Amino acid sequence: MEEEEGRIKLDGCGYDVKTSSQLCISAINSYYHQVLNYGRKRCVILEAVVHDNNCVLANTLAAHYVYSSDSSRATSLLHSAKSHLEHATLYEKLVFDAISYLMSQDRDDDVAIELHSKLLMQFPRDLVSLKRAQILCFYMGRPDLSLSLVNQVLPQNEEENYIYGMLAFPLLELGRMKDAEEAAKRGFEINKHDGWSQHALCHVLQYECRFREAVKFMEECSSSWSSSSSFMLTHNWWHVALCYLEGNAPMQRVLEVYDNYIWKELDKTGAAAPEVYLNAVALLLRLCVRDGLEFFGDRLQKLADCLADQANWYLEWHLDVLTVWALAKTGQISKAEDLLKGLKQRISRMTEKKQQIMQKGMMLAEVLYAYGRGNYKYGLELLGPDFDGNDCKIIGASDEQVDVFNEVWYIMLLNSGDATKAIEVIDKRIKKRDGTAFIWRLLERGYKLAKRPEAEIANEKAKFFESAYFN
Repeated sequence: MEEEEGRIKLDGCGYDVKTSSQLCISAINSYYHQVLNYGRKRCVILEAVVHDNNCVLANTLAAHYVYSSDSSRATSLLHSAKSHLEHATLYEKLVFDAISYLMSQDRDDDVAIELHSKLLMQFPRDLVSLKRAQILCFYMGRPDLSLSLVNQVLPQNEEENYIYGMLAFPLLELGRMKDAEEAAKRGFEINKHDGWSQHALCHVLQYECRFREAVKFMEECSSSWSSSSSFMLTHNWWHVALCYLEGNAPMQRVLEVYDNYIWKELDKTGAAAPEVYLNAVALLLRLCVRDGLEFFGDRLQKLADCLADQANWYLEWHLDVLTVWALAKTGQISKAEDLLKGLKQRISRMTEKKQQIMQKGMMLAEVLYAYGRGNYKYGLELLGPDFDGNDCKIIGASDEQVDVFNEVWYIMLLNSGDATKAIEVIDKRIKKRDGTAFIWRLLERGYKLAKRPEAEIANEKAKFFESAYFN
């Protein structure tokens, strides 16, 4: 009995882990840091298994890490964890239950959240499990659940690193910008290198059209991103590029961010290309909506050629939707149609509940295909009269990321000559967020189509914002 008790060690959260190896615990703790800081060395969890291949926690976390890239290896690691489960600690058993269900086929996302909630109820300092649950909530389009989970564990983590960035993100997704800014600033005070707190604060500044302030803040933080994952690095720079774009900065600045900090990431050894491609194509779609692609030369064609590789398909719904547009826009119609067909087949294999949820994602893919081909009439038929990009978060996109789909809607309405509807929906958008010249220019265009005198007022507003930020 004494020998068995001697094999219990504490991880970085202070929870019991059954292992005879301190090196295994050290690797697990390093993995925790990498996950919470969006580091690029999460593979360190594989070292934990090398140091103790009987450790349930090490095998379970390693299984989750490799699941998306090597499902057979993930299954093997999970089997190894299960074979030693009888001697594991309660903490390890609950982590195993949560992760093994998360990796199961035909899972019910609500059940997966319940298992994580149960785990966090008993072990509230496990912020890695909180992060895992929040990511699931993000793909469910449920920031309310995400906020509930973080509030559940906040009392036990009030002085902890990373907790406030995790609090800030669902707050901003729920439109609680003041609270989100306060939480993000608190996280930044605790750790100025916390990329997620930096990212959340940028979201708030961007939403409030404080573009110059957002760019200054993010560029000052950028030196801390060198060890960040490809996703975090390129996504933070995507925000910077978008602030330049929305703030009417010279297009050259947007181009420099794309070339030097997004596309260049593909040159790095081990770069996760799909994560980079997502931020690249998302920026180029914004440029397309703003008639700015011409300034970017053949960059969309080069990107589309990469996205035509089916190895990059079906990894992220958000990326798939944008890929359909890029392929259609660059004339690779058969490839775009193959991807659409594949997405429909994937949905047909889902549970009935999941099929219903993902229909909006499928609709969005077909809309982006129509937009890419210039078939605005069909795109508008698919969108219907009451479209709201926020209803499409289930593709794995934030408010800021889905907003471009609203802009695509506005453009298709204007290009189809439906001035009345365009004015209605653009005016509604301006009442929520009125600090961008682009939206005022769209409203001006709508008024001109309708031959209404308000076009001059919209023009003056647009001129003001065109000179307000970077010029």
